Amino acid sequence: MFYFDPMLILIIIAFILTLVAQFRVKGTFNKWAQVENSSGMTGYDAARHMLDSNGLHDVPIEPVRGALTDHYDPIQRVVRLSEPVYYERSIAAVSVACHEVGHAIQHKVKYPMLVARHKMFPVVNFASGIAPFLLLAGFFFQAVNLIGLGIIFFSAAVAFQLVTLPVEYNASNRARDIMVSEGYISNEEERGVSKVLNAAALTYVAAALLSLLELIRYILIFVNNRE
Repeated sequence: MFYFDPMLILIIIAFILTLVAQFRVKGTFNKWAQVENSSGMTGYDAARHMLDSNGLHDVPIEPVRGALTDHYDPIQRVVRLSEPVYYERSIAAVSVACHEVGHAIQHKVKYPMLVARHKMFPVVNFASGIAPFLLLAGFFFQAVNLIGLGIIFFSAAVAFQLVTLPVEYNASNRARDIMVSEGYISNEEERGVSKVLNAAALTYVAAALLSLLELIRYILIFVNNRE
């Protein structure tokens, strides 16, 4: 009789959701990249103005190749914008640019969740690299202790993803509020901004859900093997 693993089915569903989220963020960005914002600001213009108005005159903005490669580098203290965002005057461009500046502002004000994520990163960087090997070796050799150790390391990576969620939503909220109050977009354009930012946030939610379900499944396997 064929046995359905409920947790495995949930993981597959979560994996499908991550794929859907990735397609959605690309589709949403491409849609609103065709709509020029009323202020006529490029992604660079909006980011530079937002940085300067928050006292971050010393934070540079650099264009980088690729699509949706935008990020804030807290070590170098630089905002990097993909070329479509850096140069274009679309609603999508200013939305993404201001979101990344939101992270720079978080860095300046020492937003607690961002501080926690920065402190976790060195540990997580190591743990996420070794966890798959520990889990694989544990399952292959039926070594419960290795599985348990792999779960501990994997838990660190999951915790990092969960901490990332409020960081991303907070950066989006900061960006949206400033964009409206400073006139980067009109009130009518706020809907488009929300679409872009929410689609991007969904990718983090889906990824965190997938990792959390995988962690729960590993824990259940560990408990069953010990029993």
